[in-house]
Amino acid sequence: MKAQEILAKVDHTYLKQDATWQDIQRICDEVQQYHTATAMIPSCFVKRVKETYGDKIKIATVVGFPNGNCNTAAKLAETAQALADGASEIDMVINVGALKEGNTDYVTGEIKALKSLVGDRVLKVIVETCFLTKEEKIAACQCVTEAGADFIKTSTGFGPKGATVEDIKLFKEHIGPDVRMKPAGGIHTREEMEEYLELGCDRLGCSAAVKVLKDEL
Repeated sequence: MKAQEILAKVDHTYLKQDATWQDIQRICDEVQQYHTATAMIPSCFVKRVKETYGDKIKIATVVGFPNGNCNTAAKLAETAQALADGASEIDMVINVGALKEGNTDYVTGEIKALKSLVGDRVLKVIVETCFLTKEEKIAACQCVTEAGADFIKTSTGFGPKGATVEDIKLFKEHIGPDVRMKPAGGIHTREEMEEYLELGCDRLGCSAAVKVLKDEL
């Protein structure tokens, strides 16, 4: 697989708590130079990035991040502002506690509400697999599918563990045909990126991809 094929599937990510405008500029410049799928950045920078880069790059941001247990109204407000500021993709975190206590109606309803607001733009749903049992991961797949989201995503990268091949294989068995997959967290090597793409993932959440692959271009 060519380096550019991999980079085209990467959400080039910088979500650290101490992110500065200089950090975000560097990420956006790299997105523009290396043609990654998006710049995945904190929502406070979305408007400034849109004003600076216009349509030269696609902007993605996170909602309810990283814990997911704020209320639905807050997630909707955060999403609406991000879209107004220029984001074209939203990665939301589910309420993990609600899923773990079996309240799948709540989880599905919240995803559905955000997807209704996002409309034709892309909604990815972070289910934070490191906190879930196998049965809960399957339930998450069903929630994401029923709610009509575009992607299921493994992790925030802020939990105790990130993406695993086993979780992607499980997702593949249980998501609907219109749901795509995004592993995130702990993806550091070319071999890992390639393996996930070969398993059928359509996007990678990765901060290391440009550093790893740029010398091949």
